[in-house]
Parts: sequence; structure tokens; C-alpha cells
Amino acid sequence: MADTIEFRGDYEDQSTDKGFQFEFHCQRCNNGVRTKFAASTVGTVTGALQIAGGLLGGIFGKAADIGNEVRSASWEKAHDSAFQNAWEEVKPHFVQCPRCSAWVCRQSCWNERKGMCKECAPDLGVEMAKAQSDRSVEEIHRHAAMAEEDKKLSTQYWRENIRASCPKCEAPLESNARFCPSCGEQLKSSSHCTQCGAKLSATARFCAECGTAVPTQE
Repeated sequence: MADTIEFRGDYEDQSTDKGFQFEFHCQRCNNGVRTKFAASTVGTVTGALQIAGGLLGGIFGKAADIGNEVRSASWEKAHDSAFQNAWEEVKPHFVQCPRCSAWVCRQSCWNERKGMCKECAPDLGVEMAKAQSDRSVEEIHRHAAMAEEDKKLSTQYWRENIRASCPKCEAPLESNARFCPSCGEQLKSSSHCTQCGAKLSATARFCAECGTAVPTQE
């Protein structure tokens, strides 16, 4: 029984009558490794025989036909051997995932810590960075869709407790105002904590920074 040849599916045969060469590709990123060109002795000898036969003809021409038949069997045998050597040459660059069975490149698509390809076990750092980037893009699109008046508001205003209605007269507030346009009630306090100096909101009873009680105004 003939020996079998181990191989993986994603490869290209670049061999010619002059020699053998193969390309193997990662099944995830499609990056590849090309083996070194290995000259074919059988192909070279047959080529010389064909040239001589064409020039001299006759009996020697028949020898060229015989050479083609010999080359066919010998070349296939040499091709199989070259393919086996090529696979052994590039095999250290690839690894088969035990979960999905895909052959992937060790350099870019293999998660060494998890022992699986990055399709089955993604790099968490990369995924977190991608998620953060996607979130930033979403924020930009949302901000671009805001009204011009809202765009003028700085980040610190959005972090504050923006009220939709006045706490005194309950009139609706159309903007981030400091005073109610209906009754004049102060909506934002400019007071600061007497202990640490932190800015206090209008309804604060204790300082959010140090916990000091805010003195009540009579």
C-alpha cells in the first residue's frame, strides 16, 4: 500500500516542468507562505531530449516520445515528493484549531494563551479596543445629529443634572438655563463647599466631594 501524503486544503500549486513550488494560505486571514523553488531534474532532462528529438528527428524523435512517457510517471513521483517536502517546510507556520479545525497562521490568527484560533477565541484586548472605537463613532454620530443649540453645550453641562422643568413653578425649560424664564427661580447654584471648595448643585444638602453638610439658607 502506497504511503499517503498529509496536506491541508488551502494551497496553490505553482509547479511547472522546470520545478516545484507551492503556496499555503491561512484559512482566516488568507496570508500565505510560498516555498522555495525546487528545480526538477526529470523536467530538465526531458526538455533537453525534446529539443534534440525535434532537431534530429527519426529514431531520436521517437526517443523523445518515450521520454515524455517516462517523464510523466517520474515527474508525478517527484511532484509528490516535492509536495510532501513543501508541507513539512511550511507546517511550523500553521496550526489547526481544535474547535473549528481551520488551519490558521501562528503569526496573526492564533491565540496562544487559549490554544484556539482567534475566530473561536478572540483577543480580548483587541475586541475591547474595537468596542471602544465603535462607541466613540456612535457618540460622534449622535452629536452630529443634535440641534445647533445643543452642540454649544460643553461636556460639563451634560454631566450636570439638567432639569426639564422649573422646580418652583414647573414651567417647561427649553434650554440649559440658569434661571427660570417664567418665575426667575435660580436653577443653578454657583455656591461652593466651605470645606473643600467644590462646586455645589442647587439642591445639594451635602458636598459630593468631601461630604460636608451644606448650610441651609433662611
